[in-house]
Amino acid sequence: MRVERFENKVVIVTGAAQGIGRAVALQMAAEKAILVLVDRSEIVAEVAEEALTAGAIDVHIINADLELYAGACKAMDAAVSHFGRIDILVNNVGGTIWAKPYEAYEEGQIEAEIRRSLFPTLWCCHAVLAQMQKQQRGVIVNVSSLATRSLNRVPYAAAKGGVNAMTVCMAFENAKHGIRVNAVAPGGTDVGERRIPRNNETMSQQEKEWYQAIVDQTIDSTFMKRYSFPEEQANAILFLASDEASYITGAVLPVGGGYQG
Repeated sequence: MRVERFENKVVIVTGAAQGIGRAVALQMAAEKAILVLVDRSEIVAEVAEEALTAGAIDVHIINADLELYAGACKAMDAAVSHFGRIDILVNNVGGTIWAKPYEAYEEGQIEAEIRRSLFPTLWCCHAVLAQMQKQQRGVIVNVSSLATRSLNRVPYAAAKGGVNAMTVCMAFENAKHGIRVNAVAPGGTDVGERRIPRNNETMSQQEKEWYQAIVDQTIDSTFMKRYSFPEEQANAILFLASDEASYITGAVLPVGGGYQG
């Protein structure tokens, strides 16, 4: 008999338009969740249709820029207004924008990497806490990365290291409120061709070589010598979000084919 761990749970998934976020949304939908899908891209509406077909009880779409605190507040407030509560928050926004040795980054690129891969999680956690504390229950799963030990991604690594640290600190502060906070740290994940590119720049030959170094290092570091699939990352996220992980908080779970980061 199929276990539907998220039946009638109100689940917010950020960055739901593609990749790991989409996989989380569809797997939550198959277990009868009530979904709030947040993304700044309009194509999240397509994922909402897929989720309804997959079995979601209800799906609400919020278009918001989560790199801004106002966007995070908009998303959390809309979820509470629409469904009256927030049971689970999956913070999935982030991703490497450029790949190069640290000295080759420009000032603006460093700031952009931090805005993309740290601030959406910081802002959404801050915006959701008042509601979860009021409820005296809730689950937060942050999506970090094993790239905290990687080549050619120092700003991204700094951002995801921040996600790891805030996960543990928030878990410590909020256990008394019945709130669990954990993170999944994915290794390399094959999401196919991105419909929304990380940046719109054409890579030079040097930049292609720097990026290939990331791919080679990622595969070489894994025991299984391959990238993961988004669904494999989603499996770990759903476990930490479920009541099966009721005695787990403050953990950062590496999902990297054996590589621990």
